[in-house]
Amino acid sequence: MKTTESPGRPEIVRRATDLVDLIRKHAAWQEENRVLHEEVLEGVADAGLLKLRVPARYGGHEADMGTVVEVISELSRGDGSLGWVFNAWMNGCWLVGLLPDEAQDEIFADPKGVGIGLSVSPGGTARPTAGGVVLNGRWPFCSGVLHGPWFVHSAVLVGEDGGRSPVMVTVPASDLGVVDDWHTAGLRATGSVTTVAEDLFVPDARVLPMVPLLAEGRHRSRLNADSPVWQAPFSPAASAVGSAPALGVAQAAWDVFFERLPERRITFTRYERQTDAPLTHHQVAEAAMKIDEAGFHVRRVARRVDAKTAAGESWTAAERAMSRLDMGAATQLAKEAVDVLKTASGGSSIYADAPIQRIERDVLAINLHGVLHPNTNMELYGRVRCGLEPNTDLL
Repeated sequence: MKTTESPGRPEIVRRATDLVDLIRKHAAWQEENRVLHEEVLEGVADAGLLKLRVPARYGGHEADMGTVVEVISELSRGDGSLGWVFNAWMNGCWLVGLLPDEAQDEIFADPKGVGIGLSVSPGGTARPTAGGVVLNGRWPFCSGVLHGPWFVHSAVLVGEDGGRSPVMVTVPASDLGVVDDWHTAGLRATGSVTTVAEDLFVPDARVLPMVPLLAEGRHRSRLNADSPVWQAPFSPAASAVGSAPALGVAQAAWDVFFERLPERRITFTRYERQTDAPLTHHQVAEAAMKIDEAGFHVRRVARRVDAKTAAGESWTAAERAMSRLDMGAATQLAKEAVDVLKTASGGSSIYADAPIQRIERDVLAINLHGVLHPNTNMELYGRVRCGLEPNTDLL
């Protein structure tokens, strides 16, 4: 396919910024209906954002990680649910870019780009058959499955000899059964429902063995082999992408706090204007510091991914663990910033039409995610720095 010139980082990030007002207009509807609004999805596609991690030969941007995290942060500033789904899509696109090129020809066919959801929980089994595998299983937390045509599932490949190994399988979203169980406190509009596969045939070209990918960086694409995008290790790349939604949600809390601030007083005090209170000054400074620190961690892991892949450098276990640390730290700091601003917003902020209450629930949901959880990532980094083996395969 024809390769088109991709926009530079300021332009593509500006396109994401330009969507923030549209996204916020639909945020309450999205939360109530537990899906993303069609106008929001069309806006993202029309802005070319779905092409960020699509190979250039399909008209994609093959954007660097620094660009990707800034775009995710801006979309999350509009609505955390959109930012979370977009984060899943970027990881899904990246994984599809590791498949054999003939599989990519089918999946990346749409010139506007494609939303490819992702679930990292190995909730199913894949058994070899002629030409591929037969997939069975049940997977919760399937972010993006309701909003895009393709989905990447984790599964355990069970060999004829009884051996078991992890694989990623890419399937049409329409081939999966859906259990409408996404009734949650936060990130409601992600529509991260449970999906089911029953004797679903998946051709070999859409099956990706994970051990060679995680341990050795080997994948199955010939045409993407020299691209820096697909030379990055999975865990550091996913850590950069996964850290960005929390930053954007914290920035959203900052925005909505200052939108309400000029009209607010502090009830049962003599402060007719909240802006005059020294306490407010302290709260604003504390929130700003935490948001800046969260941004530091998001951008540090993104810069490291870009720099090391461009230089062709290998990754030490400590560097990989630090990527997870950055993700956990950014997630925690964003939550702390939102908590400060929510506390400063007063009792009126508990009404359902106050955006900050949705923001608070979204950032809490992000912090509870198994891979992003700050405590888990702190422990992992500490283990590695103390000379112990990591207690996870996602490194």
